[in-house]
Amino acid sequence: MSTLQQLIEARNIPVPEDFFTKVEQYKVLLEKWNKIHNLTGAKDLGQVDDFIVDAVTPLTFLPPLKKAMDIGTGAGFPGMILAIAMPETRFTLVEPLSKRFSFLQFVKADLGLDNVEVKGVRVEQLDPSPYDLVTSRAVTDTRMLMSLSEPFCTEGTLLLFYKGEKVYDEIDESLDYTIIEAENRHYLLIKR
Repeated sequence: MSTLQQLIEARNIPVPEDFFTKVEQYKVLLEKWNKIHNLTGAKDLGQVDDFIVDAVTPLTFLPPLKKAMDIGTGAGFPGMILAIAMPETRFTLVEPLSKRFSFLQFVKADLGLDNVEVKGVRVEQLDPSPYDLVTSRAVTDTRMLMSLSEPFCTEGTLLLFYKGEKVYDEIDESLDYTIIEAENRHYLLIKR
């Protein structure tokens, strides 16, 4: 059993049976591409495992979802990892940087992820369309994320922003929100 599997099982994070096989494939691709294209700041595979656990921890509190969007997916955190863990959910991964967009497209094809669509544009360039969930990690502050997410929200849309300790400084008290604290991470969940 891999260390990653132990970490995920210890936290009771519900992932599908093929999750670990696909994530191991993803990690091999990330390591290869990262050497050439510098896609992520992760220093080693242990840190990549931490990013993966960080990405899927919300599965412990998210409801089933049909359609999700990740703004600024980067090297795949959290959007690609969530898409691997939630095969019944259609994911739109938005990443304007061409080297990251190309990597995400390659991962989608290599892993056979039919539930993923990758958009190589800025989120502001997309046509408005409602989603059940909009996620983002390490992109910008909460107010700006709310503004970027607005064209993709409908009543009941969940916004899930992966934040650090400063999340408490970014909260608008008028929002319907919950902060879920985990090791090294705060998950800001806002209901529209």
